[in-house]
Amino acid sequence: MTLWVHPSQLIPKCILKTDVMGKTNRPIATKDTVIEEAHIEVLQRFLIDRVEVATNLENGVAFTPKEQVKQEVNVKKETQVEKVLPLMDHYQQVVKAYKFQFEAWQSGSPIEIHSVRKLIVPLLERTEEVGFYILTLYKYTAKDDYFFHHSVSTSLIAAVLAQKLGFKKEWMQIGIAAFLADCGMAKIKRSLFYKEGTLSKPEFDEIMKHPTYSYRLVEKITSLTKGAKLAILQHHERLDGTGYPLGVKEEKIHTYAKIVAISDTYHAMTSERFYRAKQSPFRVIEEMQQDQFQKFDHQILQAFILCLTNFSSGTKVKLSNHEIGEIIYIDPEYPTRPMVRIESTKTIVSLKEEKQLYIEDIIN
Repeated sequence: MTLWVHPSQLIPKCILKTDVMGKTNRPIATKDTVIEEAHIEVLQRFLIDRVEVATNLENGVAFTPKEQVKQEVNVKKETQVEKVLPLMDHYQQVVKAYKFQFEAWQSGSPIEIHSVRKLIVPLLERTEEVGFYILTLYKYTAKDDYFFHHSVSTSLIAAVLAQKLGFKKEWMQIGIAAFLADCGMAKIKRSLFYKEGTLSKPEFDEIMKHPTYSYRLVEKITSLTKGAKLAILQHHERLDGTGYPLGVKEEKIHTYAKIVAISDTYHAMTSERFYRAKQSPFRVIEEMQQDQFQKFDHQILQAFILCLTNFSSGTKVKLSNHEIGEIIYIDPEYPTRPMVRIESTKTIVSLKEEKQLYIEDIIN
């Protein structure tokens, strides 16, 4: 037996008995999906009127629908909750909801920009709260859900960087472009998402198609600017022409794409993935600095480094030799290599001189 209920009446572990269809007659959730909180949130964001579910939950317990809440009231209440949630709780909430949206795209549903904006814009509007989180977002990323964290983190980083660069109006479009940059991965074989070890050349060739797929998914969305769409298409292009999918060089790469490229690369390199271990944020910054004239825009990268190294004296850090220390002086010319007082010995180490040492982590 089944029940028809409004999404606001659902609880976790409900089982869908029929596909939930979007405006385009493609499912945004498929039959036999076991409902979680993220599903409930997205169903309400898609303004679904009712869904058919089993009379028993996944664990066999009888399902008792919650009292129905009018959708308009629920959306207003939800928005208020998002504003008072701690920033990283809000971030985790968006990651879960994005995963559900992405699974709908994998099933053939189109990108509904209204739902995308309702999901990511409230989080982007909190960029003034990001602070040190921009440096430590990788800590919240598990390799099993790396992809979904990556899109949300890259969006936050790109929005902060765009504001740092003085984009007073366009920064939101840049953040949304970063959020959607990998949407074309929905068209890639699902097995590639969770493959452990190095990708083969044919597999990597398949992955390299995703910016083109992403662009095709968004090219007719009128509320996205031309610059945002180019950022989505070009976020893996590099100044020296070694990027993809088109291999264009510096003068043909849109500024928005250069911003997203740096944000994307930083988060990817600092995160643990199935086929690659994570790296220290400070080692990543230094590696990107070495590539700045060949692959990344120098001015944008310098602004990015200032965003990441905008910590003050007194900040506690963990070094690569596992010593704990405190930053006592930052040389503006070497922001990733400050002077550090070692906690255990009280000695002062200049990381500018001690090349074999580097900051492994900021201790919150």
